[in-house]
Amino acid sequence: MKHNRWIVFCAALLAGSAWAQTQGNLEIEQPWARATPPGASVGGGYATVRNAGAEPDKLIGASSPAADHVELHVMSMDNGVMRMRQVPSFEVPAHGELTLKPGGNHLMFLGLKQPFKAGEKVPVKLRFEKAGEVEVQLEVGAMGASAPMQMPLHK
Repeated sequence: MKHNRWIVFCAALLAGSAWAQTQGNLEIEQPWARATPPGASVGGGYATVRNAGAEPDKLIGASSPAADHVELHVMSMDNGVMRMRQVPSFEVPAHGELTLKPGGNHLMFLGLKQPFKAGEKVPVKLRFEKAGEVEVQLEVGAMGASAPMQMPLHK
């Protein structure tokens, strides 16, 4: 019985460490996406980017083999209508964070090669002005999910 607990504990530590990716002063936490319906040509990607450095950085682009291209998008309310538009970059403030989430700033995958399926991972390369490229794996949650799946032992 104690042996099984040790295995579960080690697996939880590995899962928690895979859930965050560090590059220089940046840490990308909880990268995730929603599952998409069959035939969908677009999908969204989300994460939290923390900057422990004294200088700001910028997310200036992204790419993925799962889509023809990936854009940086913002959503906002305009006279009661939700609008979405592409932007050239997102600021990651010094000693601060950038949150990519549904209904706000997010990654937009255009021209999906196949639907995002719950339980799968989507590879993404994030490009930062100072930190360079960071490869992450988006954990795909259920369609309509409003937050990432909880990972064991994650802060």
